[in-house]
Amino acid sequence: MSHEHTVPGELGDPAVKAAEVPEPGAVTIVVPTFNESANVRRLLHLITESVPARLPCEVVFVDDSTDDTPEVIRAAAEDCPFPVTVLHRDEPVGGLGGAVVEGLRVAGSDWIVVMDGDCQHPPSLVPELVATGERAHAGLVVASRYIKGGSRAGLAGSYRVAVSRGATWLTKSLFPRKLHGISDPMSGFFAIRRSAVTADDLKPLGYKILLELAVRSRPRQVTEVPFVFQDRFAGESKSSAQEGLRFLRHLVGLRTASPVARMIGFGLIGATGFVPNLLGLAALTAAGMHYVPAEILANQFGVAWNFLLIEHLLFRDRRLHRRWWDRVGRFALLANADLVLRIPLIALFVDRFGMGALSATALALVTTFVLRFVGTEALVYLPRRGRADAPAGSRTARRAV
Repeated sequence: MSHEHTVPGELGDPAVKAAEVPEPGAVTIVVPTFNESANVRRLLHLITESVPARLPCEVVFVDDSTDDTPEVIRAAAEDCPFPVTVLHRDEPVGGLGGAVVEGLRVAGSDWIVVMDGDCQHPPSLVPELVATGERAHAGLVVASRYIKGGSRAGLAGSYRVAVSRGATWLTKSLFPRKLHGISDPMSGFFAIRRSAVTADDLKPLGYKILLELAVRSRPRQVTEVPFVFQDRFAGESKSSAQEGLRFLRHLVGLRTASPVARMIGFGLIGATGFVPNLLGLAALTAAGMHYVPAEILANQFGVAWNFLLIEHLLFRDRRLHRRWWDRVGRFALLANADLVLRIPLIALFVDRFGMGALSATALALVTTFVLRFVGTEALVYLPRRGRADAPAGSRTARRAV
């Protein structure tokens, strides 16, 4: 990108003066917004003050707002010495993380800086993020609250501090190798080289896009710079219990991305299915039903339980390949075929290979489990040939000049 601009006045932040950005060092600042009309004018003002003329810059707002935020951005952009784009999405697919991915797709610079629209991420750090990445030849530079010089001071209240600490501990425990060298995987403020990430590889859910980037397409070289998390300029935080649940679902999806991890998760979910199965069996036999039909019906409770968990935890990103009734029918058929197949397998292991009844039963359970897992992936959730992934949602782009 070759757009040059001049910034009137003296830069007030020493870090900006000290940052030496090798050429070329163009940067696209991606800002996801949801009803931040009271903050965007202030944010653009801070960016104008902070980013020096020698660092070519563009700002891309990816907006999911239901208020007048796009119009406010367009009006404020008239006073900016750099290009400002508003990409308004009609459907907020993937939440804040999905908005960032849309911004990555349209970014036109060597470096992409992702930051929030509520002014809690100081724009004065943008030149330092890019300069640090250039000096260290890094693909990802994380602004961290948890290294020397950083602070989470802007987190409102002990509850949000505790949630942040807990989420950081949980993610680093689940992904010790992928998050090695990243002290603040919950940070929403970072710089990444455009060449270090492929937007189509990302499957965001909710607002922790850095975690998604680090786990799915982590660059080899990662470095950090400290930053002080600021107080929100205006409005209220968008964090909620619903976002917390989306974050947990996202963690499960990332952790079970590999076939081996997915098989382990499949087995653990299957084990939990014994609970509704046994409860259903107890209720039906207590009502006077014979134990054979009662067991057949009770097994369906376990099948339904397993299907719901597998749908939402293991194969969330593959549900659009088939209609829900098609997935339910195929899953139920495979689950019940397990019962039919197990008895002939036990007989085969005992009569043909001379195994004991107990060991034959155990081996049959393992065999049918593996077959059911492979069958579930291949027959229920594998995309049909010639069918492309569902579109990421409709959107309307507007450029503010």
